[in-house]
Amino acid sequence: MAKYIGAIDQGTTSTRFIIFDHDGNVVTFDQKEHEQIYPKAGWVEHDALEIWKNTQDVIQGAVAKVSSDQYSVISEIAAIGITNQRETTLVWDKETGKPIYNAIVWQDTRTDVIINKLSKQGGQDRFRKKIGLPLATYFSGPKIKWILDNVKGAKEKAKKGELLFGNMDTWLIWNLTGEHITDVTNASRTMLMNLKTLDWDAEILKVMGIPKNILPKIKSSSEVYGNINSGVLQRIPVAGDLGDQQAALFGQTCFKAGEAKNTYGTGCFMLLNTGEKPVQSKAGLLTTLGYKIGNKKAVYALEGSIAITGALIQWLRDNLSLIQSSPEVEALAKSVEDNGGIYFVPAFSGLYAPYWKSDARGVIVGLTRYVNKGHIARASLEATAYQTREVLDAMEKDSKVKLKALKVDGGMVFNELLMQFQSDILNVPVVRPKVSETTSLGAAYAAGLAVGFWKDTDELKKNWGRDKEWTPKMDSKRRQGLYSGWKKAVTRTFDWID
Repeated sequence: MAKYIGAIDQGTTSTRFIIFDHDGNVVTFDQKEHEQIYPKAGWVEHDALEIWKNTQDVIQGAVAKVSSDQYSVISEIAAIGITNQRETTLVWDKETGKPIYNAIVWQDTRTDVIINKLSKQGGQDRFRKKIGLPLATYFSGPKIKWILDNVKGAKEKAKKGELLFGNMDTWLIWNLTGEHITDVTNASRTMLMNLKTLDWDAEILKVMGIPKNILPKIKSSSEVYGNINSGVLQRIPVAGDLGDQQAALFGQTCFKAGEAKNTYGTGCFMLLNTGEKPVQSKAGLLTTLGYKIGNKKAVYALEGSIAITGALIQWLRDNLSLIQSSPEVEALAKSVEDNGGIYFVPAFSGLYAPYWKSDARGVIVGLTRYVNKGHIARASLEATAYQTREVLDAMEKDSKVKLKALKVDGGMVFNELLMQFQSDILNVPVVRPKVSETTSLGAAYAAGLAVGFWKDTDELKKNWGRDKEWTPKMDSKRRQGLYSGWKKAVTRTFDWID
């Protein structure tokens, strides 16, 4: 009997392969970063062939760490799950398997002209009732349109059925198994899937000029899609597929309506399980798919998406050389007692939830001669906590549910200063689980359920354990004063781009 489940976690800055045991513990992993390509201001791209090569490399790397001449861990793996950076858009040639253009990353804002044109009829919420999303540069549909409009011959080839579209989950599954599929969670981020029918919406496809034949078949998040047809994992089934934030919701075992998690990565993403019916947001959140297990009913979620959190720390490192490595930011921030009166609003790609302003740009406000690099580091960390508070306020308004505690995951949850400030500014406990790799774990759980490695979600719940909890220590007057300063700072980013 198989002992393990594997998960490919294809993220914005790197790709990982992790093998988990039945208790949800990490057995082995390998990780590799890929290049971030910035052709113009506001444009962000990835080389999809580099990502596919890295995926193969990290699979081999992780397997090699726990295998020997006498033993191969591969024979003990029951299935593979996939989780991925969502909305990152790729179109490739069906015959050659070569992309016709670099993958356009979710942070990319080049489709703002397309968005503005679409908004002229019906405004930003033109399709929101059907898809749960505002018109925004964030999503895949307008990116597909941009590629078809701007790559020579692409429109004609698409009409002939010679091209395929996919987010990164679809690209990897196609390369691994030959199947052209996606799951409901990734499809719900394209602006092209109807939330009720869980199928591509003919009206929106027509408006965007996207032929249906280039789109993948929409499947559940947990079922066998096909067997791997080459490489070291040959013949192992790919049986789980979840966009990264939904995978974290699943990995955090937020299976009941009213349970929420926040993932601190390149961006920050809070999801609240709302049950088997979609809840339309009136406070600037996204209505999205949470997950769908096999032929069971789909589970929906409200999501607050923040574009820049961990990416701001990378920016301090790579663009300003303020730190040599990302973990150093905590020590630098601790070198001062507070933010020195400054706020850093990192609207590098515009503002996401709850504002949805693609014409906003980043600002540092409140600067005086007193401010030093420690204050900038601290304000950078605090920006993540403030943005999360804005999302939580919107979530409580929409759902009428008062959050009692926030489950957290992602790379930044090991920053003690940030986690304490997060608890202070939210005024609720912040809880980190024992297994912090919840995104990969969610993909593994979905795959394991599909092949009977785990019996049901109750069995998964037993795996979840608390590692650390932070409780609020800030008095309410100071909390309110800091937060109102942040709200004022955010307004300074508005309408920067004409």
